[in-house]
Amino acid sequence: MKTQVCIIGAGPAGLMLGHLLRAEGIECVVLERQSGDYVLGRIRAGVLETVTVDLMARLGLDARLKAEGLVHGGFNLADGERLIRIDLAELTGKHVTVYGQTEVTRDLMEASAERGLDVIYEAGDVALHDVDSDAPYVTYTRDGATQRIDCRFIAGCDGFHGPSRQAVPASAGQAFEKVYPFGWLGILADVPPCNHELIYANHERGFALASMRSETRSRYYVDVPLTDKVEEWSDDRLWDELTIRLGPDAGSRITRGPALEKSIAPLRSFVFAPMRYGSLLLCGDAAHIVPPTGAKGLNLAASDVLYAADALTGFFRRNDPDAISGYSDKALARVWKSERFSWSLTMLMHRFPQDGPFERAMQVAELDYIASSRAARTAIAENYVGLPV
Repeated sequence: MKTQVCIIGAGPAGLMLGHLLRAEGIECVVLERQSGDYVLGRIRAGVLETVTVDLMARLGLDARLKAEGLVHGGFNLADGERLIRIDLAELTGKHVTVYGQTEVTRDLMEASAERGLDVIYEAGDVALHDVDSDAPYVTYTRDGATQRIDCRFIAGCDGFHGPSRQAVPASAGQAFEKVYPFGWLGILADVPPCNHELIYANHERGFALASMRSETRSRYYVDVPLTDKVEEWSDDRLWDELTIRLGPDAGSRITRGPALEKSIAPLRSFVFAPMRYGSLLLCGDAAHIVPPTGAKGLNLAASDVLYAADALTGFFRRNDPDAISGYSDKALARVWKSERFSWSLTMLMHRFPQDGPFERAMQVAELDYIASSRAARTAIAENYVGLPV
């Protein structure tokens, strides 16, 4: 098989890029090692910046998002009994939209066939070859046979553990990483949320987050040591812990229910630079990971995809090689700012095992400053709704 762009990974980043390229008449194929049902079964974030909402609108795939998405004009930071509201609408004139990543993926997936986007699921043993040349190719196995795709560019949208980043020689890039000493234990349940906006809570027992996927489906998190196992946390134990950490007001409004899904996700900050090597462009989690505190993961992938689509369109439609060469610097400029915000909010809202009285006093002082300073709240709001693309 021959195409202009081979996209590795059929998560939201890969599918978004595929749809953008097809809209420009650029040939592309998407390879995914899992089945479509498996991809849709992955539980991920659900807070969308304007950049992501606008991208779905540009593709004409925002009908369900507009009908079912929850528009949020603010969110809250809690410390003990204090609730600090960050008024996004008043401070920035913008908002975020709560709409699950699974639903974004479903919208993109269901439109693929009718729009001529070729997606190959259950592609095993994906390997990238000659990525430093002008004629890279990808091999994979399906139904017991080895297949080959020749292309001009490869877009690695295959996540942190995928083969794309591994195809870059160690001498050609640098990884920046911080691993946090805890994970987020999450529960998804068909119960109404305890608050109409998200609450990030810093409690003496640890971090908690109250969020939602809809008006009838809630998503809650607490931070736990990396040594904890999901099996050690019964539903009742987790609901009890959330009630304490979210404080008496929000805690008293929690509706309990059986878990639809429960898992522990480790937290890390990670950036791989550059995000382009030869004919390979890295997008989304293949190039960077942010702790979920800042709600940036999917949104950073969306901005990467916009930059990548513009670069590839420039190359194929305007014969502009500089469009490709500028991709990495442009994407990384936004990536590092989002990494900074996610890291700073994580440091502010979590209790770290090595922290003592001084570190805690600094958290209290920072929260006091945020509560009393419009400038501080504005800086947080500008980052939360998303910096310009």
